[in-house]
Amino acid sequence: MKTFSEKVKEARVSLGISQPQLGKKIGLSVRSVIAYEKGEKKPRPASMLKLAKALGVSVKFLSDDECEDPMADIEKDDYIAEARERYGSTGAKNMDELLSANTALFAGGELSQEQKDAFFEAVMKAYITCKEEARRKFGKKDQD
Repeated sequence: MKTFSEKVKEARVSLGISQPQLGKKIGLSVRSVIAYEKGEKKPRPASMLKLAKALGVSVKFLSDDECEDPMADIEKDDYIAEARERYGSTGAKNMDELLSANTALFAGGELSQEQKDAFFEAVMKAYITCKEEARRKFGKKDQD
């Protein structure tokens, strides 16, 4: 079991990039990258997504010390990020829960990446449609 800081350093080293290069790639200072690798701090959710993308791993892999698969749930990252941009941290949390709950539907069968993407896209579209309808009906009080 590896910690966030160990995963960040290991992924960065395996890509052959320096701490300053990683910082530049994700739009953060080298001081932040060093703090991540020393275990002194963790990034905010939006920065965590940028970090994961720059390192070629999933947010789940970085944020869950028990996760050992660098690609675990990577297909969910962009949808959760879009929900965060549109509806704040509550929207991101809701989307993560919605996608996680519905991933159980895949149990026992293998879906192609194309089928998973189509499913996640449909869930995202339904979520946005519901949120926009609620906003029209009840105002903006559903946002953070």
